[in-house]
Amino acid sequence: MSIQTTIATAAEKLPPSLARIARTIADDPTLVVDSTITEIAARCDTSVASVVRFCRTIGVNGYAALRMALATELGRESVQFPAASGFGSEISAADTLREATAKLAALELLAIEETIANLDYDSLAAAVEAIDDADRVLLFGIGASGQAAADLGRKLLRIGHAAIVLTDSHEASAAASLGARKTVAIGFSHSGATRETVHFLQTARAAAGVTIGVTGGSSSPVTESCDHALLTRAREPRLRAGAMVSRIAQLAVVDCLFVGVAQRRHAHTIHALQRTADATQPLR
Repeated sequence: MSIQTTIATAAEKLPPSLARIARTIADDPTLVVDSTITEIAARCDTSVASVVRFCRTIGVNGYAALRMALATELGRESVQFPAASGFGSEISAADTLREATAKLAALELLAIEETIANLDYDSLAAAVEAIDDADRVLLFGIGASGQAAADLGRKLLRIGHAAIVLTDSHEASAAASLGARKTVAIGFSHSGATRETVHFLQTARAAAGVTIGVTGGSSSPVTESCDHALLTRAREPRLRAGAMVSRIAQLAVVDCLFVGVAQRRHAHTIHALQRTADATQPLR
């Protein structure tokens, strides 16, 4: 996972003084390249010792190593995304519409790349097998995570799986409580801390269902409440009305799950997709 994504993810979990450092760097990582440790500490209204502690918390051995890692990463990404002028910094009022959308597109592409590159394929394979073997699949998420759940539900229905997308938290927990060995419960939560999603997974697990979590929180209540965790990686811009980049990362995992399930019964999948396409043709 890139150092910038690590910092952006850590910002939500760190204590206040370290979180200020994380947010400042996430807003404009070039500050680290151009500033001394004393200047960064002053800008973040904290101490040099806190900056050093921040570096170690995110797995970097000191400020010099952080500068080197960011300089290397920013250089590589600026070549990868030449259209995104000032890529790495937050979308600002000074950006043109072209620059702002280029930055967003670059973040979304990176989210897909980092998510796929860091997937635990043993967990993915186990999740695919559980879904393919299930009598019913329950899917639940709040907000944008609910949209990812609905997308997977529609895809599974198209190839003949009994997928139930639950949109109400009470309904979700009730359905999960009736689980059994052949029930799979899939919970979506970018933070990994959404209370309703955690309760849904815990309820399904208590009822002997197989639980799968799709989340950006590697050490979170969701990962602790599921049998198989599929982690997403995303750097969300601060200028957003809701989930944007994290939603794209979740949809990448959705497609991986679908392809894995579909591939297990390739001939059946092709036949099912053709039949469902034919059935809806008169409605188009």
